[in-house]
This record gives sequence, structure tokens and C-alpha cells, in this order.
Amino acid sequence: MSLPNPPAGPSTEEVWVFPPSPPPYAPQAPLPSPWKGATRNVVLFVLTVASVYFTGGPRLVLGLLSILMAHEMGHYIACRHYRVDATLPYFLPFPGLSLAGTLGAFIRIRGPIPHRRALFDIGIAGPLAGFALCLPVLVLGVAEAQLLPETPAAGIYLGEPLLFKGAVWLLKGATPDRMTLTLGPLGLAAWFGLFVTALNLIPIGQLDGGHVTYALFRQRAALVSRIGSWVCVALIYFGPNWVLWSILLRVLGRRHPPTLDDGEPLGPGRAWIGALGLVVFIACFVPDPIVWSWRDFFETIGLTSR
Repeated sequence: MSLPNPPAGPSTEEVWVFPPSPPPYAPQAPLPSPWKGATRNVVLFVLTVASVYFTGGPRLVLGLLSILMAHEMGHYIACRHYRVDATLPYFLPFPGLSLAGTLGAFIRIRGPIPHRRALFDIGIAGPLAGFALCLPVLVLGVAEAQLLPETPAAGIYLGEPLLFKGAVWLLKGATPDRMTLTLGPLGLAAWFGLFVTALNLIPIGQLDGGHVTYALFRQRAALVSRIGSWVCVALIYFGPNWVLWSILLRVLGRRHPPTLDDGEPLGPGRAWIGALGLVVFIACFVPDPIVWSWRDFFETIGLTSR
């Protein structure tokens, strides 16, 4: 699967700024207006719309930003439900150097998380909401994609998540030999949305998957986070895709702070929702998001030649 010569660049990820929880479990103060101090949010959103538009046009804007907005608003609405102070989404424009003109979006959690049930719901709401929007965009994106001859100059080749492969097989049938599926704007939006969902569901530290893992397993979450971190490092063997991501995970930290009341029970239903989150992660994850080996990398920077 390839793109018709889009600008290369890093992928996106969401980062939560998660404040340490104070010891006492006290009632939350009234939440401030979501629009208080939101000028930067609005400006960044407008700049991101412009950046994505000049990268891929209006269809990419509509497809990709609807997925990212659904993801962030899933977190935000869950925060409001549990009376946890959080900002509106900050969108990150990245013109020219990103595949889609953006590095994604994040919200800033300004208040403590009251208990593990709230942590679980806030953590899982974003990926599931974004994934739900990914599905219709994926169908439209695969329908608009074209089968073209596979050539060295075809563009950037993208790894295909399992869900993307399944959608292509159902809607297009088996891809003939020496042909590649060339994505249009909606196909890129769907691929990018699935990739962002998978990145955030990795069970490490304070990623969405880390929140869910801590809520479900508490003390075992540190071990899961450590293993997940080293798996990301091991993926560097196959190519340079995971270098910056592995460094970022180390900077953000692998441990998760406690909630105000870790003894609060989750309830039986959330274990099944957690299992659904794992299925979504498996369906969206791709070990080689941009098909770029170390040999290709060294050739690009001039250290080796073909």
C-alpha cells in the first residue's frame, strides 16, 4: 500500500499531561468554563486545519480531523462526567514534514483523577470514540483508493494494519501481483487514525493504554509498561520508525501515578471493555508504519549505495 508521493515525516502520537494526585480524596471544586483560556486551542485548531488542507485537501481535513476530534472529545467528555478539570483539545499543526500535516492532538488534565473507575473510563473513551469514526472513513477511503502498478517511484509505502487489510480484501478483493493500492485523502485519514489509535493504546506509562492497564491491574501495570517499553525498543531492529517513539516513551516515563482512591472497584463490565480495547489495538497496530528499512535509511543519508 502506498501514497502518491506525499511529504515524508514523523507519525503522530498523543501525550497527556497528567498531574500528580494530592493525598486526600476531597470533593472536586466546580469546573471552570471550557472556553476559559481557550484562545490558544482555537488558534492551533485553525492552523491545523490549514496545515492538513494544504497537505491533502478538504477530504483529508474532514476525514482526519473528525477522527482526531472524536478521540480527544471522548477523553474530554469523560473528564467532565467525573468532574475532572481538563482543557479543550490542543491540535498540533505540522505542515510540510508530516504525512498528514499534523502531529495529532492532546488534552491537558489539570485535576486529579478520583478513582480507578474514572481513570479507566477517561483512558478508554478516546481510543474507542476515535476508532468508531475511523470505521466509516476506512470504508470510504478504501473505496476511493486505486490499484496501480508497483514501481520504485510509486511514493511512500505504508504498513497495513490487520483491519486495513481486511477492509481492502472485503471491498477490493485480493491485490494482484505487482500492483499496489494507492491511497487518496480519505484512505490516508483512515490509516492515520488507526495508527494513532494503536499508538495510544500501547500499555505504557501515561498513554491511554497505560491508563487502562493501571486501572485494571494496578501493581502489575509497572511490569506491563516495562515490557511494552522494551518491545518498542526491539522494534527498532526492523527499521528506524520506532527510534523517536522509544525515546519519547522513556522521557515521559513508564510508571503511572495513583488515583485518589485506588481501592474503588471497577465493576465487571469494564474488564470486557478492556478486552475490546485489546482487540482494537491488535486490529490497528502495525510494526512497520512506514516501510523503511535500515538499509533504506543509510542509502537516504548517503552512507551506502545500491
